[in-house]
Amino acid sequence: MRLCVQIPCLNEENTLPDVLATIPKHIDGIDDIVIVVIDDGSDDKTVKVAKAHGVSHFVSHPRRRGLAQSFQDGVLYCLSIGADIIVNTDGDNQYPSEDIPRLIAPIMEGKADMVIADRQVQKIVHFSPGKKLFQKIGTWTLNKAARTNLPDAPSGFRAYSRETAFKLNVVTRFSYAMETLIQAGNNGIGIATVKIKVNPKTRESRLFNSSAEHVMKSGAAIFRAFVMYRPYALFIPVGTVLLLLGVIPFGRFLWGFFDSQPGGHVQSLIFGTVFMAGGLISYSLGVIADLVRINRIVQEKQLELTKRLVVSQAKK
Repeated sequence: MRLCVQIPCLNEENTLPDVLATIPKHIDGIDDIVIVVIDDGSDDKTVKVAKAHGVSHFVSHPRRRGLAQSFQDGVLYCLSIGADIIVNTDGDNQYPSEDIPRLIAPIMEGKADMVIADRQVQKIVHFSPGKKLFQKIGTWTLNKAARTNLPDAPSGFRAYSRETAFKLNVVTRFSYAMETLIQAGNNGIGIATVKIKVNPKTRESRLFNSSAEHVMKSGAAIFRAFVMYRPYALFIPVGTVLLLLGVIPFGRFLWGFFDSQPGGHVQSLIFGTVFMAGGLISYSLGVIADLVRINRIVQEKQLELTKRLVVSQAKK
């Protein structure tokens, strides 16, 4: 059984040695451990450092393409070299590489197809109270979108079985973590979680410049996920609320109309009509989004078959 540990990197020459040094050299039940470094347009000595530490498998981007694209390119490369299990970790040494055996254990035991590390966010010292609150809210919202019940849904320290890696597709440029979880949850892929303790902070996140930006980008990604996978859960409640809001002023107009005031309460008629029209539009958007969801399912099947074809061609 081959394990591939992929490490997306952007100028990680200072922290990458610590990541590489702590990746286990032997794991019971694993015949081969391959380290793959995805260089996302680094302009420092990241690649040279990796080679000096024995890494021989690279995916290189001539310019920065983002974490999500790096993750997807890394997964495709790992599949092409015969990975049975793929672990994704970060080049900033946030995640403890020595916990990889624990992370992949549920997959090896046949208990899960995807494993997400629980960073135990509320215990992380360098996380501010505000960031912990955002993480808590984000995890709750993400669980609703993915139909899961995970303690740390946004965690990027993950393991995927080979079959799961074929099924997951990333279209966002912001973060693969949310999108792959939502896909997995809505496609019935077995997900497990393993508690870890993160390493001390080495640098600021490069995914976003502030908590506000993180919230906005995460919110947009989760909204997109609801539209793509659970459109009725979003548009039906919104449409119902708008219809109810329209019934009140519309009812007031009708009361005045039949109470010898046929020309009164015109404003109520306007407001009621606008809200009720909004409700009907929301219902219509739900139907359209559901048709898009069905089309996406078909496209995901096609993408899976395409990846399998690309991987099979790469092996020849």
